[in-house]
Amino acid sequence: MVFRAASVLLFFSITFLGAVRSEAASPVWKVTDTKGHTLFLGGSIHALRKSDYPLPKAFDLAFAQSQHLVFEDEETKGEAAKIGKGGEYPAGDSLRNHVDPRTYAYVVKIFGLMGVPEAKVARYRPWMLTLFLWSPGLQGLSGDLGIDAHFLAKARAAHKPISGLVSAREHYAVFTGLTDKQSEGVLLLTFIPNRSGSYPNMVNAWRRGDADVLWREIHASYADYPGFGERLIEARNRVWIPKIESYLASGQTYFVIVGMGHLGGPEGLVRLLQARGYQVEQL
Repeated sequence: MVFRAASVLLFFSITFLGAVRSEAASPVWKVTDTKGHTLFLGGSIHALRKSDYPLPKAFDLAFAQSQHLVFEDEETKGEAAKIGKGGEYPAGDSLRNHVDPRTYAYVVKIFGLMGVPEAKVARYRPWMLTLFLWSPGLQGLSGDLGIDAHFLAKARAAHKPISGLVSAREHYAVFTGLTDKQSEGVLLLTFIPNRSGSYPNMVNAWRRGDADVLWREIHASYADYPGFGERLIEARNRVWIPKIESYLASGQTYFVIVGMGHLGGPEGLVRLLQARGYQVEQL
């Protein structure tokens, strides 16, 4: 499964909207259609620490009752490498030619403090540099300990089918589809001091199933670029809904695991499914 770029955006908290949250709940929801077909939605944090385990019991319950695991994107051999290659400028071109000189100087300085030489930094497009800066390792976290990686390994061991809501290429189109100016804007926002709560508070909110908490802070972090926040969350939710409905209609029980921020908010997956007449119960 390729690295999910938005992982560090999912550790935020502040206020509640109410409908997605219940007391003593978990980050797992059960969805039921009018024919009694069921599906589980799991809210993921894509990178965790060993101390964040064990996971809420509802995850194992959903896994045990499911026949098929679904993640945000498909596991496509070699696709991540192709996308990464697309994050480099062709020979003879450079980041310097695509961003404001002040942006270029600042980015080179920041990466220089991390021991990355200018010649290497200049090879990459702004969105690729953003992904480098969002690497879980820089946050003291591990993608190998994230919910996705954990259940990917469990599904393989149990020989359960694995698929993705979209292809890896579609998944990364959130970034690869940006213009140079848009991509530069996202990169610059990465350098703004974190407006969110502490990591332990974010994990606690996730563990309690407070999806609206994380959704609000993702959008708060993009207050200066709300269009990207919508592109990152709501636009993808709308693409995913038909797929989720097809899983329900199949008669098999699917366990769909996505970033926790996608489950909260007025256009989160939970409310979108409720608006379509499905029963959604938080476990």
